[in-house]
Amino acid sequence: MEPGSKMLEKIQKALTTRSGTMRELLAEALGMFILMVFGLSSVAQVVLGRGEFGQHLSINLGFGIGVTLGIHAAGGISGAHLNAAITITHCILGNLPWRKLPAYLIGQFLGSFTAAATVFGLYYDALYDYTKGNFTVTGPTATASIFSTYPAPYVSLPGAFFTEFIATAMLLLGILVIHDERNNGALKGTQALLTGILVLGIGIGMGMNSGYAINPSRDLPPRVFTAIAGWGMDVFKAGPHWWWVPLTAPILGSLAGVLIHKLFIDFHNQPVLESGEEKGQPVKLASESRKQRNN
Repeated sequence: MEPGSKMLEKIQKALTTRSGTMRELLAEALGMFILMVFGLSSVAQVVLGRGEFGQHLSINLGFGIGVTLGIHAAGGISGAHLNAAITITHCILGNLPWRKLPAYLIGQFLGSFTAAATVFGLYYDALYDYTKGNFTVTGPTATASIFSTYPAPYVSLPGAFFTEFIATAMLLLGILVIHDERNNGALKGTQALLTGILVLGIGIGMGMNSGYAINPSRDLPPRVFTAIAGWGMDVFKAGPHWWWVPLTAPILGSLAGVLIHKLFIDFHNQPVLESGEEKGQPVKLASESRKQRNN
């Protein structure tokens, strides 16, 4: 083995972690970073480009593409939650040990926060040109909404909360339908793409009132970044005090989505038969069809 190859092997061993929890943290961080860079940069281009470099649809496409690629990056290691509401829901349902919750949340926070800093650096000159150096949360040259969500002026706080609740319920319901192998689950390998399309659909249909945060990990870390980077504590006061809604409504909406799926689909699903019968076919009908073939 050449000396250079030995050195690379040593570096790889030094950087490789044996901890499964750490691998999941790193996977969530990278997946979240990819998701948020695509999403936030698409918002920045629309806002700072004054509508000449994209519209509302391009923002939704950016987040949809980011979700798809983020899932491909992290899915095989952590399951690609990329959403604190989804992680907490998995813990409540017993699908994920509570001891892993901090690692998932830290990974998501780091990925999202770093993505906000990256987009800030990417569009730093455009931000200064657009705002003349005055970073504001509201007003004609407001730019805080590039990084985090804020409700539309016409929406009441309960109305915006309800929007986030319903949008997240639809997110979880859609994810469960896509992955439901006992019903009519997606073809293997298409789940990431379909989840990205699902997020695109939510943005197209439910993004007007509150910017469809549907994810505490998407909203809080960039909000913290903007508070540090020059927008100040107004990012927590605007809305008014909107910041807590993207943290709580998605968690409740996530649980509601799971409940709806269980009540309407999962509890009634038939087990997958091993005899080659068509998936989802009731056992009684399957036995009758076998009798007819034997006759």
